[in-house]
Amino acid sequence: MKMNLLFTKVILIISVCIIVLPMSGNEGRGLAFSNQVIQQGAVGDDVIELQSRLQYLGFYNGKIDGVFGWGTYWALRNFQYEFGLNIDGMAGASTKNKLVKASKYNEQFVKNQIAKGNKFSHYGGTSLESQKKSANGAPAKKTKPAKQKPTAANVPNGFSQNDIQLMANAVYGEARGEPYTGQVAVAAVILNRVNSATFPNTVSGVIFEPGAFTAVADGQIWLTPNEKAKEAVIDAINGWDPTGHALYYFNPDTATSAWIWSRPQIKRIGKHIFCK
Repeated sequence: MKMNLLFTKVILIISVCIIVLPMSGNEGRGLAFSNQVIQQGAVGDDVIELQSRLQYLGFYNGKIDGVFGWGTYWALRNFQYEFGLNIDGMAGASTKNKLVKASKYNEQFVKNQIAKGNKFSHYGGTSLESQKKSANGAPAKKTKPAKQKPTAANVPNGFSQNDIQLMANAVYGEARGEPYTGQVAVAAVILNRVNSATFPNTVSGVIFEPGAFTAVADGQIWLTPNEKAKEAVIDAINGWDPTGHALYYFNPDTATSAWIWSRPQIKRIGKHIFCK
């Protein structure tokens, strides 16, 4: 009798575990992302969610298309850097959990826009209805907008806080010790490249373009910038370009490239010569 009772208890415990464990696993994941590590070359729903959440925070400014390319890679690295995560450009468990806590993802809105072929974005702090246009360029048919909580992730002139921070890192890494005008000049070159058809059209794309900046190559891009570097970036964003629309600059004391010396020179500011 005792053996039968013990056997019944064991069966009951096993049955409860079978029911409870899968439920606990789903709840812990919060129905966000799958369990895969998302990395460059990946495609599909996980990448759509990744791009949408990064864009909500202002890190990703590209098209939400579900294709994990270089733009998504650098946006993810920048997010990892800003949030104190391991910087590897891959979305594993810790990165996904941090991203879910820090952002929102309106899956229905995003996938509806993709299905309809609309042009759209997913920035936080802005009505989603104002961020979509139909495929022919006209504003998409409006529905009652969902309420969004204000966020400081976006700033005027179309630049995110991450753009400003990243530019400040670049200015500090490239031009600390230069006169203030020289620091503004470096920021202006970055912006001139963003606005040029020859270069990537995002701040992160310009800064992390292979071979573009010494500070990226030697790691000084990740030094903590001072307030002067940040102020230089803001002045450049507000329209101050002391370079005369330069796209390149170099230090004549250290430059060995014949190509950079062949560029039409505009002026010298501090230790740098700025070129077309």
